[in-house]
Amino acid sequence: MPDEDHISGSSFRDHLTTVDEKGKRQWLFPKRPSGPYYRKRILVSWFYYLLFFGLPFIYYQGKPFFLFNFVKGEYIVFGKIFWPQDFLIFGLIFLAGLLFIALFTMAFGRVFCGWICPQTIFMEMLFRKVDYWILGDGAAQKLLFSQPWNAEKTRKYAIRYGIYLVLSFIIANTFLAYIIGTEALWEIITGPLELHITGFISIVAFTLIFFSVFAFLREQVCTNICPYGRLQGVLLDKNSVVVIYDHKRGEPRGKYAKIKEEHLGDCIDCDQCVKVCPTGIDIRNGTQLECTNCTACIDACNFMMDKTGRAPGLIRYDSENNVSEGKKFRVTGRILTYSIVLVAIITAISVLLITRKEVGVKLMRSAGLTYQERGTDSLSNLYTIKLENKSNDTLHITLDLADRQGHIEMVGSKSITLLPADRAGSSFFVILPKSAIRARKNDIQIAIYKNGQHVQTASTTFLAPVKLK
Repeated sequence: MPDEDHISGSSFRDHLTTVDEKGKRQWLFPKRPSGPYYRKRILVSWFYYLLFFGLPFIYYQGKPFFLFNFVKGEYIVFGKIFWPQDFLIFGLIFLAGLLFIALFTMAFGRVFCGWICPQTIFMEMLFRKVDYWILGDGAAQKLLFSQPWNAEKTRKYAIRYGIYLVLSFIIANTFLAYIIGTEALWEIITGPLELHITGFISIVAFTLIFFSVFAFLREQVCTNICPYGRLQGVLLDKNSVVVIYDHKRGEPRGKYAKIKEEHLGDCIDCDQCVKVCPTGIDIRNGTQLECTNCTACIDACNFMMDKTGRAPGLIRYDSENNVSEGKKFRVTGRILTYSIVLVAIITAISVLLITRKEVGVKLMRSAGLTYQERGTDSLSNLYTIKLENKSNDTLHITLDLADRQGHIEMVGSKSITLLPADRAGSSFFVILPKSAIRARKNDIQIAIYKNGQHVQTASTTFLAPVKLK
């Protein structure tokens, strides 16, 4: 944690800024931010909106480019189809994502929260802008909130919450499109209600969830609910680059005067950094759990420094070591260890993806049956095969024995047709001449062909009598 010698007491760490001494919620009304960092965040948010609202409508070979249908256990990432059997790959990808965020946090603090997190982007770059448009800037919002209910307040809040509901409805439908696909979502929207009760309930539930998050929970998600914020105390150290106040340059604080007093620091105690903070903290108290590194305080402080003829950067991206002791960022042993582990996991994921077969096979000998006599010179065993098509092509699967005399006799069609991203199964007999059987339990190999091309081989066992005649 940062050096707190410059802070008069540290009681601010004993409570949240959004809760008063009686435990009552203190609503925040941050001032509208502006400045270079804010403009960059706007560009990032527009890029995010383009991806979030656009990806569900991108299809590749008739299938969504992205789909996370956990109900049916079907997942499509970059056009590649994954099934629950690919859980190891998903588990490693999830672990790699966590490690990457942890590693990034060690080096650069909570930048993910302020710049990339969907909660922050929607809250600060969409719903908060509705507040500024309908209710006014932070001071006007606070004044309106404190007023008794009257015609003006009722009208403004009704318009605000109406827009919130529309935006939440759009976000909810887009979110649902990632789960069931846009085609299924359109059927729910346009089809008879009685045929899509579950889908309708899902849309309503997601809409109300998003509405509640952005209308009432707001910054509480970042400070109280999201577990990532709690990890800061473990992941950050004095070498981490975070949004920080240069207390050596800024202290002691003093109100602005045209003639700068020599014993005062550059901080003019204008509180603009506090007024624009979306979580209500004072960054001058040091790194805090609630800080999302959104940079609103940097823009506000740099604006005031420019207006008062002082150098920018009193609040900036920097490390506590550099502010206090002039030590530049360096790669620590912890960062190096996490990096090595992350590279190892990414390598494992790459190997699994490269060696992953596009046809999933589950081969079983039929339970409760041993063998069947086929005339006087042959035996047969009955098997069941289940196949999964992990590609976007229609596949025609045929089977053959790979390593023994004998042949395969399919039950029904001679081939199994697999539609794109579909599952199918069939039963078949393996028939072997008695002369080729040497033991009661015999290992055999079933060669699997797709469209006449060998793709893989499955192993199983063939049962025979203890003693052959």
